[in-house]
Amino acid sequence: MIKLKEIHKSFNDYKALNNLSLSVAPGEIYGLLGANGAGKSTTLNLILGFIEPDEGSISVSQESTIPSFKTDLMGYIPENVNLYPYLSGLENLDYFCKLSGFSYKKQQLSLFLNECGLQEKAHDKLISTYSKGMRQKVGIAIAYAKKAQIYLLDEPASGLDPLSSNELSELLKKLASSGSAILMASHDIFRVRETCNKIGILKNGELVKEMQANTISSEELENVYLNFMKN
Repeated sequence: MIKLKEIHKSFNDYKALNNLSLSVAPGEIYGLLGANGAGKSTTLNLILGFIEPDEGSISVSQESTIPSFKTDLMGYIPENVNLYPYLSGLENLDYFCKLSGFSYKKQQLSLFLNECGLQEKAHDKLISTYSKGMRQKVGIAIAYAKKAQIYLLDEPASGLDPLSSNELSELLKKLASSGSAILMASHDIFRVRETCNKIGILKNGELVKEMQANTISSEELENVYLNFMKN
């Protein structure tokens, strides 16, 4: 699981996060909604251990990330997945798996890509020919193959067409059903509502609202979100 408790983080005079507390349980998808600059990426970077909080505590799967943390529990999928363009999807997956200490046969690598929604005919094609949605699937397969218990996603549906965005939602639900904890930072209200179990609204570094997704419609969520953004 992921647990942040009373997190404060500033950059010089800019307060990026102010008393942020949230938790994501195994099997849960948490959608963190907020405008650009709300503190979403800062939150993910803190969990990943790229930066440290000024105050507060962070734990991942019962282990404190401060002063040490372990990336073997986590899979991170940024808005733009960085892959080697002149390697195939299969070769990229094989390379990044080996960097993480995992060695798989080609058949198993193909199975991971299939399970993450990448059509088999694309496995041996160069990444330079892939759409953004296809690259995202390879990125998720890399996290999936390293047996991640926790997935962190930063604007994962940005730039995806409706079909690819829907496929991403279904894949995340599948990962959650296997017991993974997923935190997705986004400003896509509809996708967050359709994908997540729990939703938090972040504004100016503060968690101003938290709710269960099944208690609110997409239209109601949009109204709640816009009201917070305007006021």
